[in-house]
Amino acid sequence: MTGTLLNIGTVLVGTGIGVTVGGRLSESAQQRVLAGLGMITLVIGLELALGWRDTNPLYVLAAILIGGLIGEAIGIERRLEALGDALQRKLSATGESTLSEGFVTASLLFCVGSLTVVGSIQDGLTGDSSTLATKAILDGFASIALAATLGWGVALSAVTILLVQGTITLGAGLFDDLLKGEALAALTSAGGVTIIGIGLKLLDLKDVKVGNFLPALIIAPALVGVVGLVS
Repeated sequence: MTGTLLNIGTVLVGTGIGVTVGGRLSESAQQRVLAGLGMITLVIGLELALGWRDTNPLYVLAAILIGGLIGEAIGIERRLEALGDALQRKLSATGESTLSEGFVTASLLFCVGSLTVVGSIQDGLTGDSSTLATKAILDGFASIALAATLGWGVALSAVTILLVQGTITLGAGLFDDLLKGEALAALTSAGGVTIIGIGLKLLDLKDVKVGNFLPALIIAPALVGVVGLVS
């Protein structure tokens, strides 16, 4: 759990810095910060999405389409937003707070992707937290940019990080034989596609409801495993 705890620490510190600095920035400057983070997020997502070169891209395509339909039916994004809104009502005195948006956006950005899965498994199996340490640094800087515009809601994503990464780390032994080779590549690529969606939202180009695509992260490696069993 060392890497996860470090990750939580950098997000909390980054949020504190972002909130402190953000109040001194003009609205246009805040928009430039968010746009910069959006562009960087797109690049990271694209790089991860190109992991389909190490697997069959049809796995990724099917996972995104099926996962999106399942997520829409379940209403994952709606439930995440409802949770954020509930926290907003409890913690914010004003109705115009961005606490909910900060929580949902940061949670998705920090917990969707191969670094989360691979790093957590590595930490749980071998005690090597180097991958999560790298992720922690990236998330720390990202939290500064997010908190500068979206406020304290970004800090609440620390709870999501603890639940997601902590669960994967503690249950790492169950994933050791499953997430490797082509299955891991499919997961990485699907995660990259969802991260691209986050970048589009940060750039205010399109709100693709990224939360509804989270099932794709399970479906992508599962499809690899199923095809491998029947072929």
